Amino acid sequence: MSSGLLYGKKYVRKGLEINMLKKENCCLIALASVPLVMTLGNSMLIPILPTLEKKLHISSFQVSMIITLYSIVAIVLIPIAGYLSDRWGRKMVMVPSLLIAAIGGAITGWVSWKVENPYVWILIGRAIQGIGAAGAMPVVIPCVGDLYKDEKQVSTGLGIIETSNTFGKVLSPILGSALAAVVWFLPFWSIPVLCAVAIILLLLLVKAKKQENQAPPLKEFIQSIGSTFQEKGRWLVAIFALGAIIMLILFGILFYLSTILEEKYNIHGIWKGCILAIPLLVLSISSYMAGKKIGDDQDVMKKCIYIGFILAAASVILPLFLKGIYLLILCLVVMGSGIGIALPCLDALITQGIEKEQRGTVTSFYSSMRFIGVAAGPPLYSYFMKGTDHEVFYVTCIFAVVGAIITIVWIKPKKNNKPLNSVPEPKS
Repeated sequence: MSSGLLYGKKYVRKGLEINMLKKENCCLIALASVPLVMTLGNSMLIPILPTLEKKLHISSFQVSMIITLYSIVAIVLIPIAGYLSDRWGRKMVMVPSLLIAAIGGAITGWVSWKVENPYVWILIGRAIQGIGAAGAMPVVIPCVGDLYKDEKQVSTGLGIIETSNTFGKVLSPILGSALAAVVWFLPFWSIPVLCAVAIILLLLLVKAKKQENQAPPLKEFIQSIGSTFQEKGRWLVAIFALGAIIMLILFGILFYLSTILEEKYNIHGIWKGCILAIPLLVLSISSYMAGKKIGDDQDVMKKCIYIGFILAAASVILPLFLKGIYLLILCLVVMGSGIGIALPCLDALITQGIEKEQRGTVTSFYSSMRFIGVAAGPPLYSYFMKGTDHEVFYVTCIFAVVGAIITIVWIKPKKNNKPLNSVPEPKS
């Protein structure tokens, strides 16, 4: 065979690989838009919660329910969405879910504008938005697992998804404060606009794959999920718990910081949004870097999760003894870096440890647990904020230490980096 023909074949093969890589990257961009939009739709409200409290004439607990109800509805429906995504396909679930979220956002915007006492209607709109969120953001994680065959690429892709998620958290306090400075209910109206952008990207860039092995009927599927939990329950439950704890800490601290910036330091509007964005920006950067570095090494993932929780625990020790806004922000930057390191590792462990046919459902349980943390954080921290700042820091430290202990005791990857699903259960 001539060298020219060999070079020609090599060139064509390389061209096909580049073309495939471009398609995968475009698909990843579209998928990354979903957590970005969903995060903006929820986290944008955190900096304006004190404003909502005043405008709606409600208590601190009632205003925290605007975040919590959204999450509670999502918690209940996420596993159903995960099963449907395994059965019907990821795209077939995500697009209608984004449309439902847009409708919920439009309802909250409309009643805030036109109804005299809109609080109950805002909760209804947020519940509808939670229904949409249940079928949108959690389905992205298994979709990335389906997109790549190489586990290192999966880890990198999940790092980008978490970065998009956390970048939404960075942008949300600034954008939320800026929109509320124009009209206090404008952040609600931004939700349908953002959902429309994500829908367009998914329709244009994500090609629905044919289901090679369609999920089995519900009864059979529940039995297979039950056997999965029986076989791998210890590390799955551990990762679920860690996901809940880490989001509880994050959203609880954000609620605390948003409140004290106004009440204690008299910082409002966009300036408050910029301050809230500082630890979240660090979280976003560390999340991206961790996703790039961990590859498929599960020992490294475990160490990163442990370090993340230790950093979160250590970050609140200094504010127990010293006061000041600059010190507090510096400590929260340390916390943000720890949470950012841990998040893509949790995603990668659960994605790599579950078979493709069950990935959507099992990762949906993980997403539900994360939403439990999101739902519990603001009201729990609202309760402890009735006392002193010390109580908030003690609770944060305790949760972070518990997370570190769970990581050490229950996350046990094999030395040869085989998937966690090959790890035998410890004998009781």
